Amino acid sequence: MAKANRTLLVTGGSRGIGAAVCLLGAQHGYAVAINYAANEKAAEALAAVIIEAGGRAITIQGDVSVEADVLSMFETVDREFGSLDAFVNNAGIVDETSQVADMTIERLQRMIGVNLTGAILCAREAVRRMSTKRGGNGGSIVNVSSVAATLGGAGQYVDYAATKGAIDTLTIGLAREVAVENIRVNGVRPGIIDTEIHASGGQPDRAAQLSHLVPVKRPGTAQEVAEAILYLLSDKASYIMGATLDVTGGR
Repeated sequence: MAKANRTLLVTGGSRGIGAAVCLLGAQHGYAVAINYAANEKAAEALAAVIIEAGGRAITIQGDVSVEADVLSMFETVDREFGSLDAFVNNAGIVDETSQVADMTIERLQRMIGVNLTGAILCAREAVRRMSTKRGGNGGSIVNVSSVAATLGGAGQYVDYAATKGAIDTLTIGLAREVAVENIRVNGVRPGIIDTEIHASGGQPDRAAQLSHLVPVKRPGTAQEVAEAILYLLSDKASYIMGATLDVTGGR
């Protein structure tokens, strides 16, 4: 594993795409801060794998929809790592399938709180640390969207799709706002990816069941999405700003 000389914070880093980003980031030479909301065991196991391989990792509990948790998370990164070079805005939730007419206000508030408000709060804190206008050294942010943003999620989770559409807009607007401050902001838009998130929405086999809709006839993997994210974080993507890369198998 490469020597850690850069720092990376990943929200929702204990499972799925987030965990794959943490592992790959460590292999690329990042010291990794793994944020998790509830699954401490998974986060600690992931950190142990990175440390055993010669990398550096810490875990930070926090609900991104709670501002106090977000502030504490970034303050922990400040204290443990001293700076922040890369941030992946990955934390997100789904819910059981539902039509809009049947959605409760509690569901909507939770969906928007985590997927949108939380993402903006985290982006705010990352910019405050990276911005050259605020004394930072610059950095790179990748927002994790979803192909649902372009498909709409009809009959399943229009609310989720709407939050991801907003993430796409956040990527464009924030990228243009902070480009002059030496911060690059981009996004990835995963398609049908075989991760644990489907089980949290009551459909553990969803990726396999929908693979026939993908031109390559299979779901993607968290590793494939992580590779795209690490590319966008890297200097190889130095002139890419405000872009959202589809990782969808052609869908």
